[in-house]
Amino acid sequence: MTFTLDPAVGTPNQEAALQAFDRFVSQISHSSRMVAIHDSDADGVTAGVVWQRAFERAGFASVHRVIPDRERNAWTPNNRAIIQSANPAYLFVMDLGSRSEPVIAGIPTCFIDHHHPEGVPDGDTLITAYTWEPIPNTSLIIWQLCQMIADISDLDWIAAIGTLSDLGDRAPFELLTTAKRKYTAKYLKEATALINASRRASHYDPEVAARALLNHSSPKALVNSESADVQHLRSAREEVKLALDEARKTAPIFSGNVALIRMNSPCQIHPLIAQSWRGRLSQMIVIAANEGYMPGRVNFAARSNSANVLEFLRSQNLSVGEGSCGHGHDQASGGSLSIELWNELLEKLGFPRTAFAKV
Repeated sequence: MTFTLDPAVGTPNQEAALQAFDRFVSQISHSSRMVAIHDSDADGVTAGVVWQRAFERAGFASVHRVIPDRERNAWTPNNRAIIQSANPAYLFVMDLGSRSEPVIAGIPTCFIDHHHPEGVPDGDTLITAYTWEPIPNTSLIIWQLCQMIADISDLDWIAAIGTLSDLGDRAPFELLTTAKRKYTAKYLKEATALINASRRASHYDPEVAARALLNHSSPKALVNSESADVQHLRSAREEVKLALDEARKTAPIFSGNVALIRMNSPCQIHPLIAQSWRGRLSQMIVIAANEGYMPGRVNFAARSNSANVLEFLRSQNLSVGEGSCGHGHDQASGGSLSIELWNELLEKLGFPRTAFAKV
């Protein structure tokens, strides 16, 4: 059952979200196989870990997480196969958006998210904070919801890492304020950087970050750990730092109100580059494009302080082809397009052919 009559509005407040969550969970027996697919960034991974621990503590016997591939899209054939291989009786989709198309047809699904909602399948549940003020991140939503089923007060630092990563250290939420006082901002920030490194490095393995969260009791314990997983995260972080230093040497090129920064790196650094230029070019749409992240694709991040980048990207009316774009937040979006579609986008935006990616 869904409490969302209008997907553009969703659950209008936390009380409605709690009711929707309770209604969905109440139909699940403790022996049912539950699967969650969650994003691979710090907010998604922390949401998944909090979800896992909460349902385990609540006595559910079959609780499983999966993480999407680099496309970070639950609806692609490969990611649907990843979910189906986990054999869910009930599915949670967290921090990956929502659509009217089912992820896995016939499987009751609960979407929990804070991005711009794009619908919900008939009969499924959409819990979205998109219209809340202020808008919380997904791991914070999960932490609030799951307190209904188990004592997860000790997981506050994990949810705080997701909040810090997505919303910054000035996010106006009591959880983050309390966590910084309890664990110190220093260790929360260091842990956040490590958790994010696993999905940004050339060797994409965000499950390492999830294991590090599951196997440590605080951000300080994680940061100071000599475990194999944390050492892996440190190496990933160093690789990403070197790639960022190189990409920051590149100057943008311009067409109208769009600034384009090109790079060719196996690391997922394009969102960080877009964010770094966003403040310097505050009246423009900044697009950071990475031609080396996935073979045959251009992955890009679009950011703006002044324009709705979702509407901007969707208005380009690209041809049908491999990839997608125009999902996420109003001022923080992006996509992954075939080289042909990417070059078509650049042509529509008025960039010269010298800026096109090579087929």
